[in-house]
Amino acid sequence: MEINDALWAQYERREITMEQVLSTRFAKIMLQLGQQVDGAAWERDYRARMGRNARAMEGAQQVCAQLCQTHRLYVVTNGVRRTQIERLERTGLLHFFKEIFDSQSIGAQKPYPEFFSRVADAIEGFCKERTLLIGDSLTADIRGGNDAGIDTCWFCPTPPTQPPAVSPTYTVHSLYELPSLCTSG
Repeated sequence: MEINDALWAQYERREITMEQVLSTRFAKIMLQLGQQVDGAAWERDYRARMGRNARAMEGAQQVCAQLCQTHRLYVVTNGVRRTQIERLERTGLLHFFKEIFDSQSIGAQKPYPEFFSRVADAIEGFCKERTLLIGDSLTADIRGGNDAGIDTCWFCPTPPTQPPAVSPTYTVHSLYELPSLCTSG
C-alpha cells in the first residue's frame, strides 16, 4: 500500500505520469518482496479483476437516486476511465451521472486548477457557488476543490485520529449524510 500511495502522490505532484504509476507499481511491490514480475501485465490483470469485483458502498444506490432528482451528478477522477465506467456499470450507478471527467481524457489532473477549470468549462451552466465536490482524498479532491473555490465534502467513513491537514467545507462519515448537505436546485 505504501508503494502504491507514494506513486499516486507523485502523480498528483506531477512528478510522474499515470502510465508510470500503472506500469511500475506492481513491479516495485513485488521487487520489495524479492520477486521480479512484468508490472504492466500485472496491471492489466488487476484492472480486469477490479472491474469485475466492484460493489456499491452502503447507501450509494439510494443516495444517488435521491440526489439525481434535484442535482446534476458528475464523476471527477484521476483513475482510469475504462475502469471507472466498468465499476459504475457493475454497481448499477453509472446512469445517475451526467458525465465522467477523468484526468487522462481532459489532459490535467486533480488537484491542479486546470483540471477543475476544464471540468467547469465542459459543464453547461456550471456555477461554482452551487457546486459541492465530494471526495475521499484530502490531497486530490479536497485540496483541489478548495483551490478551485468550490465547496468540498470529505467522505471519511472512519473518523481521523488527528485533524486533517486540509480543511474541507464539510465532512461526512456515511453516504446517508449527503442529502442533508445539498439544497435543491
